[in-house]
Parts: sequence; C-alpha cells; structure tokens
Amino acid sequence: MIKKTQAIKIKNMTIHVSNQIINKEWTDYNNHLNMAYYVLIFDKAWEVMLEKFQMGEKSAKTTKRSTMVVETHTTYNNEVKEGDEVEIVLTYFDHDKKRLHFKLEMIEKKTKKISATIEMLALYIDLNKRKVCEFENEKYKIMDQFINENKAKFITNNLVLLGKLKK
Repeated sequence: MIKKTQAIKIKNMTIHVSNQIINKEWTDYNNHLNMAYYVLIFDKAWEVMLEKFQMGEKSAKTTKRSTMVVETHTTYNNEVKEGDEVEIVLTYFDHDKKRLHFKLEMIEKKTKKISATIEMLALYIDLNKRKVCEFENEKYKIMDQFINENKAKFITNNLVLLGKLKK
C-alpha cells in the first residue's frame, strides 16, 4: 500500500510528495525493486499532485476530465531493495493550456541517493469525448499559483521533454 503524506512539503529545494517502503512482492530475482514498480510508485505519488490540482480520481469521476500520460523518460540510478524507504519529490512542474510537464525523483532515505527519476508529459482529456481539452480556468489558476510559489525550487537541468509545451 502506498503511504501518502497529508501535506506537500518543501524540502531541500524540491517538493516532498510521498514516502514508500519497498514491498517484498515488488522485488525480482536480482533482489531489488523490479523496474515496473518504480513507475507504479511514481504514478501513485503523482496522484497526490493531481489531487492538489483538482485533477485526480475524484475529479475524473465527477467532471469526466482527467490526465493521460503520453510520454515518459525514466532513469534508474541506484538500486533499492526490500524494506528500503524511498521519498518521492517533485523537482519540476509546468503546463500549457492542455499539457502537464513534470519530473519526480525517488530518493533512498537512508543513503540520500537518487534511486530513479521520471519525467512525464500528460494531456488533459475530456473522458466523454476521449479527446484532448483545455484546462478549466480554476485549474489553470491553481497550477499557476503552485508554480509561482515554488518555481525557485524547480530544477530545470537534465529535462528531456522541456520543449514539449506550447506556450
């Protein structure tokens, strides 16, 4: 089960999103976290941010609008093993009228080493039409406020998908 933090906290020039202890079922025959579960952990952490922006599961069910990831770039930097605790931090976030661009890092808590990163590009989708749509003004304002409050903490180096937004 993914542990979600109650509040998003600013820490070390990044934004703390969640913590996760690595489950035995997620490890492979190499005795470390299987690559598929890195993505699962990142996805669950991203849900915390989507709720903050009023675009998570609740919104998808009530407004029939949601996000869908269309491109990712993942790095696997240092292995994590069963029982290790990792912290997921947001290191970058931006958007245009229809797209979200963000990067998350997974930090092994004991060693403070980056275990993995994921950078994603997501589209905002009208689930009734199954087509890309523009963010509502309210959501646009929430995201812009978040960016304005946190942009000094964002890390822009090593962004692979940086040119994908249409501003």
